[in-house]
Amino acid sequence: MTKTPLAMTGPAPQFLRRAGLARWAGLGLVAAALAGCAVGPDYATPGQFLPGQWGNARKTAKPLDVARLGAWWKKLDDRRLNDIVERAVAGNLDVASAKARIREARATRRQAIGALLPQVDGQGSATRSRSSAATSSSGSNITSSLYQAGFDASFELDLFGANYRNVEATTYGVDAADEDLRATLLTLIGDVATNYIEARGFQARVALARRTAASQRETEKLTRNKFNAGSSSALDVERAAAQAATTEAAIPTLEASYAQSLHQLGILTGEAPTALAGLLGSGGPIPAARGTPPAGIPADVLVNRPDVRRAERQLAQATAKIGQAEAALYPSVSLTGKISTTALKTGDLAKNSSIGWSFGPTLSVPIFNGGELRAAVEVAEAQRDQSDAALRLAVLTALQDVENSLVNLAKERQRAGKLSAATNSFREAARLSRTLYQSGAASFLDVLDAERSLYSAEDTLLQSRVAVTSNFVALNKALGGGWDKPVDVLQPRVVDTNTGPHPRAAY
Repeated sequence: MTKTPLAMTGPAPQFLRRAGLARWAGLGLVAAALAGCAVGPDYATPGQFLPGQWGNARKTAKPLDVARLGAWWKKLDDRRLNDIVERAVAGNLDVASAKARIREARATRRQAIGALLPQVDGQGSATRSRSSAATSSSGSNITSSLYQAGFDASFELDLFGANYRNVEATTYGVDAADEDLRATLLTLIGDVATNYIEARGFQARVALARRTAASQRETEKLTRNKFNAGSSSALDVERAAAQAATTEAAIPTLEASYAQSLHQLGILTGEAPTALAGLLGSGGPIPAARGTPPAGIPADVLVNRPDVRRAERQLAQATAKIGQAEAALYPSVSLTGKISTTALKTGDLAKNSSIGWSFGPTLSVPIFNGGELRAAVEVAEAQRDQSDAALRLAVLTALQDVENSLVNLAKERQRAGKLSAATNSFREAARLSRTLYQSGAASFLDVLDAERSLYSAEDTLLQSRVAVTSNFVALNKALGGGWDKPVDVLQPRVVDTNTGPHPRAAY
């Protein structure tokens, strides 16, 4: 790359002459006109085919109600869950990182805007020197002072929009960072709700196992009494004891699973793994999901999904960077100027005879760079294509999420209804088998089978209730429901102190 400086120097004028003013004003108008030029593609939102309605939604589905999707977890009517969500939004570390990325994106944009403005630097120096008598013409030591001050200024005309494209790209980056925070909050709240529901499910299953084991121990006691009376066999006693022990063996595994969900909730709130043990330890019901949020049409959801909006902004950012890379293929012009003054006394620094100046444009023309600049454009174009594919994948994934959640929620509710009916039947069968066994009209194997089937049915029903509510959570996430309150992103998590000049720390 060659640079052709076109500088003008001379003694400091009081003012530029009228002809000079006209000449530079004309150059300024030309520069201003060229400043509106930009190379590279202008971004346009890509089109993509979308179905007119959901395949697994009812044909009479209502339009998407964004207001109803906000704070959707409150529809589960669980005060403790609401409290944990609040704690998670305030303390989650992924959210803190997303906030920091917003601050970073905004600062990066301010940096890019700064490149559009003139750059001015000031400098000054004061030197005290003494020459020896041996080198002095007067034959004696001479002490003197030299004072210098000045300003340097430069301004890039941005003829082909490199800096403009950079500002455009960083502006899209700010938008993407905002959507990233919304996507992080959406995922966080969904994870909190899912882990809370699972924790309550494990608590309910532990309680069921304990009740069932206690009932089975009563059956063992009854069998042992019948054995002592000679109306039952030792085999029946051992079978009863084995079944009770098998049920009791499931309790430690369920308790371990509950602890894992509890620990994950602690991490999601940005606290210690066991920080919520006191809040959940007293137990509580499995949150029940009532109703189904209206899914609207696919186009509504894509507008409401922050991950899709983030991918679209990232595509726009990548498109702007193509223009930034392409602008490097064209010449660039910078205006530079300098004013300096030098004097032996500070009082003389302002005198016209002490002031020097220079100003003029600098032209930079890329001549040979081994294909580096053209390759940079191709890199930017390839990155744009990657962002385009990522957006299209995000759209398809959003459609899949909603379709899966709609069918999963509907089918799991049907399954839960059947399991509830089966559990009632098994409960009645267990009661009848015990009564018949006590009267001698049924074998002990009938009792064992009925109790085993009842426990399995009740445990499966609890898991289905957890699945129903979890699918309700998944559907709200898929539709883009999340945090709808303002979030303070300006306050950093780490606040530095004593950042001004201060003594260095000892190492």
